[in-house]
Amino acid sequence: MFVRVRSSALLGVTALPIDVEVDAASGFPRNQIVGLAGTAVQESIVRVGTAIRNLGFRLPSKRITVNLAPADLRKEGTGFDLPIAAALLAACGLLPPRALDGLHLCGELSLSGEVRPVRGVLPMAVAARRDGARAFLPPLGNALEAAAVDGLAVLPVRHLGELVAWADGHGRLSGLPAGERQLVLPGGALDLRDVAGQAAAKRALEIAAAGDHNLLLFGPPGSGKTMLARRLPGLLPPLARDEALEATTVHSVAGLLRDRGLLLDRPFRAPHHSISDAGLVGGSSSPRPGEVSLAHRGVLFLDELPEFRRHVLESLRQPLEDGDVVLSRAGRTVHYPAEFQLVAAMNPCPCGFLGDPRRACLCGDEQLLRYRRRVSGPILDRIDLHVDVPAVPCAELSLAGTGEGTAEVASRVAGARERQGARGTRNARLRGGALRRACGLDAAAREVLSRAAQRLGLSARAHDRILRVARTIADLEGAARVEARHLLEAVQYRALDRPAATEAR
Repeated sequence: MFVRVRSSALLGVTALPIDVEVDAASGFPRNQIVGLAGTAVQESIVRVGTAIRNLGFRLPSKRITVNLAPADLRKEGTGFDLPIAAALLAACGLLPPRALDGLHLCGELSLSGEVRPVRGVLPMAVAARRDGARAFLPPLGNALEAAAVDGLAVLPVRHLGELVAWADGHGRLSGLPAGERQLVLPGGALDLRDVAGQAAAKRALEIAAAGDHNLLLFGPPGSGKTMLARRLPGLLPPLARDEALEATTVHSVAGLLRDRGLLLDRPFRAPHHSISDAGLVGGSSSPRPGEVSLAHRGVLFLDELPEFRRHVLESLRQPLEDGDVVLSRAGRTVHYPAEFQLVAAMNPCPCGFLGDPRRACLCGDEQLLRYRRRVSGPILDRIDLHVDVPAVPCAELSLAGTGEGTAEVASRVAGARERQGARGTRNARLRGGALRRACGLDAAAREVLSRAAQRLGLSARAHDRILRVARTIADLEGAARVEARHLLEAVQYRALDRPAATEAR
């Protein structure tokens, strides 16, 4: 007997419908999977056969052929176990085939028949809805992420025996209660009020949040760089529904959403400086999203920036400029979204105490230049705000818990982002003529910008980034045009464009 059921295969953050076709024919007993199946899929027939036997079923001695169509798309992972098992049972007459009509299934099987979670269930649920599925049957551990897709009946499966009983009409698969269709992940913003001193750095953090600008914090150890970076997500507005679906999809494809639902907190990723380029931007022989994609719609924090290997940092160029990652592997090209805010932190010198009035710097000029050159000019060019974070005097440490908190600053940020929304895009994404029209510089403002470009030797990219930052400062004030004072403040955030080794001393 021939039976067909539907499942999905991942290509980047998109799931493509797959027909799982099983034919049980007379002849010499043999089990075979065709259709460009990877190793984990080839092993599926062993897991499926053992799970069926442990349910108490005896498969007839037939020639079993499993085809995964379309055959020119490579299939990876263990998510085809459940659909293969269901189709095989139906093809052998142990389950009514009509019960599988209009269903989309996915899930890994244990040898006992338990259905285990798999990665990428959220895009699979989207594909099932797009395909007009009657219902989507994921593992119970993936049910919350699947339920984030509106307009789709989700029937989680705990065990293969449950599916058999339901298909025979002797059992039921329960959908999720309405209150469980979405799960807010635990979070809660860290309060900006807890950071002592650092008024200039807090101002830069507010500008970065208002315009989606990238930020570099440089200062001695213990000055509060990491504390500041971790408070940026709290200044950003909550994820909109479509943004939440995008961010959650990436985490689903990476397999990070077991027993979790829709992400409503903005992601904050802080990889260690020993990370590889594949870990940062994605890759390996079977492409997976990297940290830049896991930070999509959120914040990527790179602490100790010069300690990252240079070729790893250089791999950030395309994501920072284009907002996505393109990976090509064995004739396949996959895209991962990567619209994130970069916050980087670094010491001013190898010992960390250059410019610190309390401790003497022990680094020579050559050491300092070598240290700064670990971060290339093109990477620094792509960071809008370069901010000095000096050591906090002991007298100011007692003032932690005073001053403006996250709620007050976030309110101003929300107002500035609303003004940008009326123009159609965040300031950090303004390009060319749209940037010039949004700024509307007068003669005095143009003169300030021209002198700054000459003195600092700015590249065309750095010139435009100053304009974008100035536009954000104007938005925070509610000003219709960018004026000279806005540009003067924006120019001061290009500190690392100066020759550092001599001027710092």
